[in-house]
Amino acid sequence: MTIIVRFVNKKGNIVEQFLGISRVSNTAANSLKLATEQLLSTYGLSISRIRGQGYDGASNMRREFNGLKALFLNENPSAHYIHCFSHQLQLALVAVAKSHVHIALLFTNISSVMNLVGVSCKRRDQVREIQRLNQEKTLRRAGDTRWGSHYESILRLITMFSTVIDVLEIILEDGLTLEQKDILGITNELSQALQRGEQDIINAMSLVRICKKRLQDMRDNKWTDFINNVTSFCQQQKIKVPHMDDKWVARGRSRRRAQDITNLYHFWVEIFYTVLDMQLQELNNRFTELNTELLLCIACLNPNDGFHAFNKDKLIQMTQFYPTDFSLVDRAVLENQLDTYIMDMRSDDQFTSLKDVGSLAEKMIQSRKDIIYPVVFKLLELALVLPVATAGVERAFSAMNIIKNRLRNRIGDQWMNDLLLAYVEKEILDSIDNEVIIQLFQNMKSRRYKL
Repeated sequence: MTIIVRFVNKKGNIVEQFLGISRVSNTAANSLKLATEQLLSTYGLSISRIRGQGYDGASNMRREFNGLKALFLNENPSAHYIHCFSHQLQLALVAVAKSHVHIALLFTNISSVMNLVGVSCKRRDQVREIQRLNQEKTLRRAGDTRWGSHYESILRLITMFSTVIDVLEIILEDGLTLEQKDILGITNELSQALQRGEQDIINAMSLVRICKKRLQDMRDNKWTDFINNVTSFCQQQKIKVPHMDDKWVARGRSRRRAQDITNLYHFWVEIFYTVLDMQLQELNNRFTELNTELLLCIACLNPNDGFHAFNKDKLIQMTQFYPTDFSLVDRAVLENQLDTYIMDMRSDDQFTSLKDVGSLAEKMIQSRKDIIYPVVFKLLELALVLPVATAGVERAFSAMNIIKNRLRNRIGDQWMNDLLLAYVEKEILDSIDNEVIIQLFQNMKSRRYKL
């Protein structure tokens, strides 16, 4: 198990730092909780100080009554759970890819293409030979737990479509490909943005809203552009384009048993509209799992557009989500402090151009306004420490494959933990002078030679 801590440092910067790895005997929530407590105690940290927890959404993490998040919330109600936004998005994409029969068939066919082209050395050589005048590319499989893998898989297949046709000598792609590619392209931008370590929860929610708007706009206004793109692609690849006014016949069925609908109705209503509606519904369902009220309160801290989102009542309400951090006196002080704070922020030129909560926290420390408005600044810190994505954990797991390779497959847990710490947190080690390290080893024991 890999643990990453997220905090706000003395300069107001958001920091995500690799804390360490821990071997667990099993993946039961109680075992994970015990391992987490032990690792935190090693560094003098307590569960009572946690103000946010985020995981990839596995059932043993997110179960309401006996999941890991519930065990921490039982001890610390302020440890609010945030489902990793990137995994939420991926789950929404995969759900549509699996539940819609035509899209599921599309990815099944793509997987078959990957297997047919990749399983044979002769066919791989044929691909390289055909691609020899171009930059060499390879097909990529779609994985349920990989961000953007479905989008990348379709994008590469479209790019190499002519090559695949030449190698397999059959047509394995149809007009449905471009539709799913466009949808995944819109959501892929959101997925990539959510993986940035410095992302804050306000920007994340804004990106989700933008993604929904773009999908809705595609549904309402982009059918003509879409069908023109599909037709153009088919003409380039010499694929026969069906007449939209003809009767639609499902593959493998006779015309006598066909439904009394046209090709236009099938592609426009049963596929284009249906896929987009399913995608929008999944996004709405997945991203309402968060504590909506808390998110609305946090959004009021956004300094964008001259603190347009500022709402005094919502910010006072936010203190109720953290009962151990704000006393009755603090809440009384906050009510008066917020009036002065917002007038000060809107009249100070150095705060008018800020775009996010992170830059607001940094600027308040630089101008020493965190001392003038300590209760407001505490709200900022709490908003910043809520984890939006588990990208840091994913990168730490990826680093394990580099550290524990074939030549070092018997490496012990503690040694691997130390090596991972040195590899993941390079910047911290770079800040330590070599002479300090030399003297540390020199003083460990008497040595024959001086280091």
